[in-house]
Amino acid sequence: MIMPRLNRFDYNGDGKISLSEFTDALKAVGSSLPDQVQRMEEIDKDRNGFISFEELFDFQHANPDLMKEVVKRL
Repeated sequence: MIMPRLNRFDYNGDGKISLSEFTDALKAVGSSLPDQVQRMEEIDKDRNGFISFEELFDFQHANPDLMKEVVKRL
């Protein structure tokens, strides 16, 4: 389910994940800031500074095991 996963990152409920929200979530799983920024750039395909539902969906399908691990640790 993508929406529950999006909601775990989308702290302010605006329907997208900002870099700040993304780094806060990844800190919980021990990710470093350079890794967080690199991952954000990888997922944010339209380069607008936010991860949309569609971008997260595409990333999840390309990396299902990674997303399961991240969500499990949050």
